[in-house]
Amino acid sequence: MIAFLRAKAGDSIELAQLAETIWRQHFTPIIGEKQVNYMLTNFQSAKAIANFIDEGYEYYFINVNGINIGYLAIQNRQDHLHLSKFYILKKFRGNGYGKESMKFILSKAKEYKISSLKLVVNKDNADTIAAYEKMGFIKIGAPVTDIGGGFVMDDFEFELRI
Repeated sequence: MIAFLRAKAGDSIELAQLAETIWRQHFTPIIGEKQVNYMLTNFQSAKAIANFIDEGYEYYFINVNGINIGYLAIQNRQDHLHLSKFYILKKFRGNGYGKESMKFILSKAKEYKISSLKLVVNKDNADTIAAYEKMGFIKIGAPVTDIGGGFVMDDFEFELRI
């Protein structure tokens, strides 16, 4: 049974622990250990996550049978719902939890009366890009964002019209 549990700033330590595991598994081969370390420290640490929650991002644990297997974060930007974070532990991927999570995300967009969902994906994250395209997302841009520390996020931006 899958559930989506709204996280509070006090849950940021558990969210950061999930991020640590997921990012090291999934992103090290894509962007390298140095950038993973930088991003975990600056964008996925307990402090950073608590700040994002305080700024209005909604974080949700993806919970299956009482186990938090991942998390997602969304932000209502009025003209679109921004999917900021969407991560599932490796051993739980391929079981339909991503599809169920996307249904939940789309239900939030409908709840907010928003007709567009946008997100960014690293250009070298081929499996994730393929999954979003299969769900109907359309590539609308290719932003390169300086994130400090000598690193950039080299992404594709995708949109799904709802």
